[in-house]
Amino acid sequence: MKIFIGLGNPGKQYEKTRHNAGFEVIDYLADKWSIRLDQAKHKGIYGIGTVKGEKVLLLKPLTYMNLSGESIGAVLQFYKVEISDLVVIYDDLDLPAGKIRLRQKGSAGGHNGIKSTIAHLGTQDFNRIRIGIGRPEGRIPVVDYVLNRFSAEEWVSLEAAIEKSALACESWLEQSYVQVMNEYNQS
Repeated sequence: MKIFIGLGNPGKQYEKTRHNAGFEVIDYLADKWSIRLDQAKHKGIYGIGTVKGEKVLLLKPLTYMNLSGESIGAVLQFYKVEISDLVVIYDDLDLPAGKIRLRQKGSAGGHNGIKSTIAHLGTQDFNRIRIGIGRPEGRIPVVDYVLNRFSAEEWVSLEAAIEKSALACESWLEQSYVQVMNEYNQS
């Protein structure tokens, strides 16, 4: 089984905000793969299906961003899935809006959802897709910036990043993560 995890914050007030880029990818995949996110357990909402002959689980932790690892750890433990069979998808301030970067390991880079994930998995070595949201201009505090919605212009680049992230996820069902990284980190 492959597990795709999108990080974000639950609730209407957080929909379409920069910090919910990971949730957006999971919603896109759920729609594309016809997987209903209708199971609420393990501090998250998720759905299970089969894509290209591979069993997949799509997860949106409902713990709020800073405690995402609680849900991720619970799902991995319950389903007895190896860390190498998951990918965590999340927003990244250090990438320009709309860019994506795939990695197999690394630090949290100041991202609290990733800090929590590392703490609950006990390792920094896990697959990830980082979706660029850019840095705030001027004196806007980072916390305000990530919890604000995208502008119309930014949303266009985010939609492209969501699609590209979904294609990378789909490619991972048939190729190694290294091959997928090589392909999707090029552009």
